[in-house]
Amino acid sequence: MNIKRILTTIIGLPIVIILLAFSNKYIIDIIVAIMAIIAMNEFIKCVSSKAKVISWISYLSVGMIALIHIIPINIIQKILPISIPTLLLILFLHIIISNMKITFEDISYTLIGIIYILGFTVFFPLLYGETISNISGKILIWFVLISAWGTDIFAFIVGVKMGKHKFSKVSPNKTIEGCVAGILGALFLNLLIALVLNKYFSFEISYITIGVIAILLSIIGQIGDFAASSIKRYFGIKDFSELFPGHGGMLDRIDSVIFISPFAYFLLISFL
Repeated sequence: MNIKRILTTIIGLPIVIILLAFSNKYIIDIIVAIMAIIAMNEFIKCVSSKAKVISWISYLSVGMIALIHIIPINIIQKILPISIPTLLLILFLHIIISNMKITFEDISYTLIGIIYILGFTVFFPLLYGETISNISGKILIWFVLISAWGTDIFAFIVGVKMGKHKFSKVSPNKTIEGCVAGILGALFLNLLIALVLNKYFSFEISYITIGVIAILLSIIGQIGDFAASSIKRYFGIKDFSELFPGHGGMLDRIDSVIFISPFAYFLLISFL
């Protein structure tokens, strides 16, 4: 394994653990907003060969993540139904005002970037700020991270050692054996977390429920990984950037986490 990749993990993982353990929802909102802005910048650079993304509204949209626990929920509920029509209105206005210098393709890439990065990423801090069945979001968020990271680790190890059957041309290095191992690894780690919480912190988490959720989240996370790979393959790049040595860019690091987040939020809040 690349030594840069190992060193980045050794340095980065403790920082992530400390931030999630000792921050509050407002700090996490700001941190995630900054991460989303970096990810949006990577996306804009990635698609720049084919489209001129309207950057101001892209950055503004993801930057609003910093305010999700500051703006009262009743106001958010009133604004939400009109947000997509308003966004489309602004985007089409750009075409009109620019006399077609901004094209339909440009606003299409702008829209997909906002939906992809904002629409998925915002659920991470939302889950962090929740309390479900008396379980704090500081704990719940680890079901997301373990599902993503556990899948990646087990899929990589088994894929390298035993992988023989290629899964998809979207990501040629991934194998069926690795994907299955990723699911089983995420299942094992999520059940282990549930066991620790039940035994030492007196929670009553259903192992069947968390097991089914873990399997679903692992599959969704792998789809998220393939989704990011499909974008990179289409634009002919290996990584979205070189922000993290050996790991690529921000989007490379959070592709599966952000895909998992909205589904984890829904599943945990509905069935835990």
